[in-house]
Amino acid sequence: MAEHKPVDASKESEDNPEHVPEKASVALLLIDTINDMEFEDGEKLFEQSLPAAKKIAKLKRRVKAYDVPVIYVNDNYGRWQSDFRQLVDHCLENNVRGKPIVELLLPEDDDYFVLKPQFSAFFATPLDLLLDYLEVKTLIIAGFAGNMCVHFTVNDAYMRHYQTIVPSDCTASNTEESDLNSLEMMHALLKTNITSSDELDLVEIIQKANDYFKQQRK
Repeated sequence: MAEHKPVDASKESEDNPEHVPEKASVALLLIDTINDMEFEDGEKLFEQSLPAAKKIAKLKRRVKAYDVPVIYVNDNYGRWQSDFRQLVDHCLENNVRGKPIVELLLPEDDDYFVLKPQFSAFFATPLDLLLDYLEVKTLIIAGFAGNMCVHFTVNDAYMRHYQTIVPSDCTASNTEESDLNSLEMMHALLKTNITSSDELDLVEIIQKANDYFKQQRK
């Protein structure tokens, strides 16, 4: 795995790290962020998700300064003959409700992607294999909807002994109340860190993730 690049202080002024670990056994999972929002109650989800998408975009820039891998995990919306690039193009080239969110969260060439058929990012996908290849056992999880696909993913991650972080401002559901209820359940039952993205200390997270990875490999 490549060594981490020096952190641009303009990008990471919040943390201002003096030491950056050589490796990061942590990944950022973006759940269903490439989303046309063209479904029942999609207008409600879009309204809640747009502010969260802006926070996710900022968080993505921060973690990439540490070479933390970013993995888009996206529903295929029943389009079994399409790929991830086609999903992105569909949201950008058509006048769909979710276009502004996709424009904020466009995948980059060095990002990974996984298509999923159901709510969880782990169910019937190669995500476990990819994370093993990347030597990751700690997950920062963001996306939509918080009380569905994000929650299902966190549950499956917990059963697979991953540490999970779901920044409270980087997820959204149809209502703020349902999203908060889900976050509280993840924190209480699944030991998920729900610190807001602006308050995350990425240096500390990377150091703890590396320690946890070594413990899991013993």
